Amino acid sequence: MRSFLQELKEDPGPLQLETLLNEIGKLERVKAIGLPEHLFEGISEKVVEAWRARAMRMYPSDFAAASPRVCLTLLAALCWVRKTEMIDGLVELLIQLVHKISVRAEKKVENEIAGEFRRVHGKNGILARLAQAALDLPEEVVREAIYPVVGAGTLADIVAEARANEQAFNTRVRIKLRGSYSRHYRRGLPKLLRALTFRCNNTAFRPVMDALKLLQRYADSEAVFYDRSELVPLEHVVPEDWQEAVVGERGRIERIPYELCALVALRKAIRRREIWVEGAKTWRNPDGDLPADFDDNRDVHYEALAKPRDPAAFIADLQRRHTAALDRLDKAMRQHATGGVKLTRKKGEAWISVPPIGKQEEPAGLKALKQEISRRWGVIDLLDVLKDVAHVTGYTAAFTSVASRTVTDAAVLQRRLLLCLYGLGTNVGIKRVADGVAAAAPADGQAGAQVDTEAALRRTRRLFINRDNLRAAIRTVVNATLAARDAGLWGAGTACASDSRKFGSWAANVMTEWHQRYGGPGIMVYWHVERKSVCIYSQVTSTTASEVASMIEGLLRHLTDAEIDRQYTDTHGASIVGFAFSELLDFKLLPRLKNIGSARLYRPGRG
Repeated sequence: MRSFLQELKEDPGPLQLETLLNEIGKLERVKAIGLPEHLFEGISEKVVEAWRARAMRMYPSDFAAASPRVCLTLLAALCWVRKTEMIDGLVELLIQLVHKISVRAEKKVENEIAGEFRRVHGKNGILARLAQAALDLPEEVVREAIYPVVGAGTLADIVAEARANEQAFNTRVRIKLRGSYSRHYRRGLPKLLRALTFRCNNTAFRPVMDALKLLQRYADSEAVFYDRSELVPLEHVVPEDWQEAVVGERGRIERIPYELCALVALRKAIRRREIWVEGAKTWRNPDGDLPADFDDNRDVHYEALAKPRDPAAFIADLQRRHTAALDRLDKAMRQHATGGVKLTRKKGEAWISVPPIGKQEEPAGLKALKQEISRRWGVIDLLDVLKDVAHVTGYTAAFTSVASRTVTDAAVLQRRLLLCLYGLGTNVGIKRVADGVAAAAPADGQAGAQVDTEAALRRTRRLFINRDNLRAAIRTVVNATLAARDAGLWGAGTACASDSRKFGSWAANVMTEWHQRYGGPGIMVYWHVERKSVCIYSQVTSTTASEVASMIEGLLRHLTDAEIDRQYTDTHGASIVGFAFSELLDFKLLPRLKNIGSARLYRPGRG
């Protein structure tokens, strides 16, 4: 049987109801400990995180061997931080489960009714004649050009069929949603509402908060409908196409469909940060994201962003630059100076045609440089690369221990760190690295092979190698690379490109998720690569996470000496919100848009 300490250290498992219930149980057990609300008030968050990191790497025997003061402090820090992380995890599970229920219901209905649509007889021919008439007589009014070809009654039948099919589809989706939720997922709702405390700072989403309170009051009730005396909020909670399913013929509100609507509304509000969760970190009160002195020093913060305090002035300047850019494009189009970009028509619609870019030839000097490097150094062993870079940059100093003290000799510790990094980075594993060290040891056994055992390497891995230390070491290497680069030869690195990549992994891996777009189990890694091929930031993301958020996070948190003013990305890394934040943060977002052909360019202003 696993101990509670082991369960406390584990992250949530697969996306399913059982995982949600297990996490709620863990959170309730941590809350039952009764840690004071202001336990670590006045202590740096980094210090508490360091205590948590140390406790995460300790075994029960390590806690037993520590002094009572150290043991209780580390356990309290572990429970304190893990409670926040578990609340964030529960919110993530709630968001993903609600989305999962909706998507599954739609897919089931799509598969069921794929061949059930009733067609108007000869509809394809009718639509073909209709389109031809519109092309032949584009200036004529509808009555004179269309009705002689296709009668008004036939057009009305086509419209009625489309509406009926859409209505039937939505009705069947609601039935599937209701069945899936009522038979399986609904039993987790009362526990979830008791485990999480939701808050809201504005009045626009008060109906959603009132709906949550109503759900809590009826959490243990078996009634099918809400009592007539209850004031059930419908506006901003129940969508128009769900009104018929929620409100019965006698005006009574049915609980199951209403709960579904409330959960969907809650998911949207949480993702917009309109509703936040008490005790969370990622999903905390958004007012806490502002600097503590924001209200008192607005001028200083606006000046740092180089933005005016007057929103009207900001909007006017943005509209002016927008209009000027469209004018330049229009002028270049007329002068045929757009590099091949032109306006055409595709399937009768306006289309922006962008010519493909041919493959660039490899510079002759680069080829000669590769040959000279290969001739001079040949194939360099990866472990030698790690050792030489450590000697030049000293990046191993970034690996600090989570323990209270370090008694291992510095040279021995550095050697073990390099061996651990080699084993983890190449996926060879620490055991095989230790076996290789033992096999290469001299027969007399006087070298360092006796002390670099598997147990010693695993202890080094447990105490010194974590995410924060790895980021600090990578930052040291990147900054040293940027400093060594000759700007006269390589140019100033001010541009960055980012993209994600799926890495396959075993389904049993706790980090594994199923990716709908790429297919198969694995993890997603999002990279930020500086213009001259230096990776300045990387992060493991969820398969459902927004690449726009990952793109912005990398630009804000890379903490290297690279000065990035242009960000290249693909279609998934750009959105309207992404362009807005790039404008506020003073960098140019330059995405590769797949749908550029059908894009529409609008001038600012009304009309």
